[in-house]
Amino acid sequence: MHIQEITARLRMDYTIAGQALLKLADEQNLLLLEFSQIDGSDQTKLVDLIQQLDSFVTVEDDTVQAMLDLRTLQQLIKVWDKFFATNKEQLIDILKAHQMIWKTGSFSYDLTNTAMIYGIMNNTPDSFYDGGYFQGENALLKHVEEMVDNGVDVVEVNGQTTRPGFTEVSPEVEMERTIPLIRSIKKEFPNVNIAIDTYKLPVMKAALDEGVSIINDVNAFTDDPEKLKLMADSDCGLLTMHSSRGHEYHNLTKGMYDFFEENLQQLTSSGIDFERIAIDQGVGYSKVVHGAQDYSMIRNLDQFNNLKRPMMVAISRKGFFGDLLGISKDDRLPMTLVTEAAMYLAGGRILRVHDVKETKQLVTLLDQIQDSFWLDGLGNSSDY
Repeated sequence: MHIQEITARLRMDYTIAGQALLKLADEQNLLLLEFSQIDGSDQTKLVDLIQQLDSFVTVEDDTVQAMLDLRTLQQLIKVWDKFFATNKEQLIDILKAHQMIWKTGSFSYDLTNTAMIYGIMNNTPDSFYDGGYFQGENALLKHVEEMVDNGVDVVEVNGQTTRPGFTEVSPEVEMERTIPLIRSIKKEFPNVNIAIDTYKLPVMKAALDEGVSIINDVNAFTDDPEKLKLMADSDCGLLTMHSSRGHEYHNLTKGMYDFFEENLQQLTSSGIDFERIAIDQGVGYSKVVHGAQDYSMIRNLDQFNNLKRPMMVAISRKGFFGDLLGISKDDRLPMTLVTEAAMYLAGGRILRVHDVKETKQLVTLLDQIQDSFWLDGLGNSSDY
């Protein structure tokens, strides 16, 4: 048997059916695989197995073609040895070619088929949800401890809100709020990955000196050439955000896509490794506060899957929930979880949240559901 990926052939098919299938493949991370030189008994087993995995399959002579998403391919690899003696490595190589890795300093995350929990640790008096909630080092560290116990992957420190209408603070004030906290977190929780949310170059420099592994910049790192040099000279992860606060779009999705393509090119051409970059649509950073554009950006997330970079889901307890549903910030967790689930299923991989425990439960449940394929004679493939 010979196995190869032939998804690229779709790009040569200019019929409406071919282009529609290509768009679907890009949005849903679908791969077209070809299994050739198969004898009759193996062909029968393979077709039956792919059908049990709820995937499309066709047969012509000694060739089988199948369309699988990345999660289903992962499941096929897990059970392959139960059915076939050889060729598993070919499948593994195909999956590796599509792995989505995010490298952040000494930490590396495989976000191909699951999400990570990115916890928010604000030390600000005016953040939209938890401004002023955690006062003093003991309270802040207690909150970090709770996040760690509940399974957080990253703790992000923030010393200035960028909520709509925010008041800017000086780099010195922001560093007073964040650098001592970073030091305390590193001392008390040495194995925790720490991020900082800042758009100021001096704060970025200070945070990197303290060993922060991720910089989250709402200005996408391109407003100051010195940022690009700083990032290129480091090994930290970058969260680069799209913002439309200063303009509106004729075509929102195309405008956002063009922004990310250009931004990724700027970052990589500056010497920043592609695998160090993650992207954020900027929900909540529209020109019209809490307007229809926020909901459009929630809906169109899958349009950016073919950029092959992890996408942040940053909608935790945001104000548009209150505007639409009339609920206070303390009552927005259920709707936050519903929206995070929808965006995770559409391709969001970095869940930036205030509520770590509940979000961890959400990811665990959705992963269990998506990885559960009932195979005759084997039971649930997620058990392997």
